Amino acid sequence: MGTRFLPATKANPKEMLPVVDKPLIQYAAEEAVEAGIDVLVFVTGRNKRSIPDHFDKAYELETELEERGKEKMLEIVRNILPAGVTCVYIRQAEALGLGHAVGCARPVVGDEPFAVILADDLIDGAGKGALKQMVEVYEQYGSSILGVEEVPPSETHKYGVVTPEPIADRLWNVTGIVEKPAPEVAPSNMAVVGRYILTPRIFELLENTQKGAGGEIQLTDAISDLLAEQQVLAHRFNGTRYDCGSKLGYLQATVEYALKHPELKDDFREYLLGNVCSRGI
Repeated sequence: MGTRFLPATKANPKEMLPVVDKPLIQYAAEEAVEAGIDVLVFVTGRNKRSIPDHFDKAYELETELEERGKEKMLEIVRNILPAGVTCVYIRQAEALGLGHAVGCARPVVGDEPFAVILADDLIDGAGKGALKQMVEVYEQYGSSILGVEEVPPSETHKYGVVTPEPIADRLWNVTGIVEKPAPEVAPSNMAVVGRYILTPRIFELLENTQKGAGGEIQLTDAISDLLAEQQVLAHRFNGTRYDCGSKLGYLQATVEYALKHPELKDDFREYLLGNVCSRGI
């Protein structure tokens, strides 16, 4: 529901909050496409009509830009997603948890492995998207993969946390997983962030998953059941994650992405150095 960003998210979903000049959901879609995915399934709730509108064709806008000769802007609007990418929208009637949301996609995904991206985890992959990195690992091992990173031990209560067993550089076998453990009982400080590649068996397990932490159907609980049947890996991707579900993380992402923006980076850096730094902030 994006309550941490109210009132900005009262009528606008948090996934549509812009980082510089693109909404969070577009960064997620671009990361998926880079990884080779050509069917994007959006599981949304009410008041999120702006998400399908964003990826839809905007006839009036395109006509206006074309008539005014704004070819660069027209190209941007027309290429939000490349040709050949299909968008499917599924309505989750109630916010019953991430596990329930993933289960809603089963009629579209069917009996295939699939990826999950949580758009409020914005990841700068340093040249290669986090999901593409994970797909490369999947192609080698053929197992479910969780994107992970080390977090301060005091913050384990915010994440699903794995029990990791090292098998290669940046890669662990997962022997256990628990949702939002207190620091004193957390099995590690290796936290699952918003990237997953999952085998279709997870759908059957989700059907029998009861409400867990927060009174929601937790994807973590179904993954815990999956561990009894299949190998699950944890992969520490290269890159920097920004928690854009928090105001501080969102502001950090905005600054960092602006400092790399081809049109803004020089002027923005000059502003920061000449104005913000000079005031001793």
